Amino acid sequence: MKPNPSAAAAPAASSPPGPTLVAVTPAAPAGAIGSHLPPGLNLASLGPFIALLIACVFFATQSPIFLTGGNFSLILQQVAVVGVIAIGQTLVILTAGIDLSCGMVMALGGIVMSKLAVDAGLPAPLAVMAGLAVTTLFGLANGLLVTRVKLPSFIVTLGTMNIAFAITQLYSSSQTITDVPPLMTALGNTFAIGGTEFAWGTLLMLALYGVAWFVLRETAAGRHVYAVGNNPEATRLVGIPTQRVLLVVYVTAGFCYGLASLLSVARTGVGDPNAGQTENLDAITAVVLGGTSLFGGRGVVIGSLIGALVVGVFRNGLTLMGVSSIYQVLVTGVLVILAVAADQLSRRGAR
Repeated sequence: MKPNPSAAAAPAASSPPGPTLVAVTPAAPAGAIGSHLPPGLNLASLGPFIALLIACVFFATQSPIFLTGGNFSLILQQVAVVGVIAIGQTLVILTAGIDLSCGMVMALGGIVMSKLAVDAGLPAPLAVMAGLAVTTLFGLANGLLVTRVKLPSFIVTLGTMNIAFAITQLYSSSQTITDVPPLMTALGNTFAIGGTEFAWGTLLMLALYGVAWFVLRETAAGRHVYAVGNNPEATRLVGIPTQRVLLVVYVTAGFCYGLASLLSVARTGVGDPNAGQTENLDAITAVVLGGTSLFGGRGVVIGSLIGALVVGVFRNGLTLMGVSSIYQVLVTGVLVILAVAADQLSRRGAR
């Protein structure tokens, strides 16, 4: 008697890979004590959150300026661009990939929208849409190369990083674009809360994290992202279109980089072809520090925000203490190594 293919698929869903898919949902890792954690946090991001609190207490003892509302507003403004990039990077890393092109794609988006608005005279809304379209297309290209050509994400995004950098320099003639329309810098404007000025871009960043948290935690599409990162073969066997999920992830990441480019233009008031030089590593640092596993399938997007804030607080605090910037880079590198080591140890303990 010839076996029924659909019947063969059913045991695969209930075999050992099946429970693995359930375990990677955001609610599962917290276990019995997960209900006592703040919404959006799990055990993986609780450590970075505690580290953030400890860092704040330490730097508060070193500088009287640190705990002021103006300084906290400055930290939020400084991490806004990297924070939004980290949303897209989180999605990619959750699927066990990595995107090295994010910083250069962000810079290209900023140059496209500012140059079209200034040199071509295109209305600001259309120029912004064009910039978002370019970064989204780069995300689509990354996704197609990963899903259709089956190239490793590291190699793909390393290539598109260089392509985006070259296009940015050629299109801008390596010149900074100034006199951008006021509408494109509106997110750099501020509003007051309790006497402290906050940038609208900060509010946009927090709103984007809220949307990303809801989608990943409360929707089937979000659960599919975790499943693909944890065990793509088992995910395919239970009928989830893994290639489509990966493609959507990379496209969404590209769109996030476009929003980050708008925030960069709004904050600096110019289109800078040299922007994005370190944002790719900063975003990966934020994601790793936030508890998202580089091996995929584990982590929460709010953790990436915490990771970005950890880096921002350390850099701000060390600057207030008069510590050289090279030591700030050193501290960031140590933090990344510790975060990855902790992830490795937790994986071995889970086995």
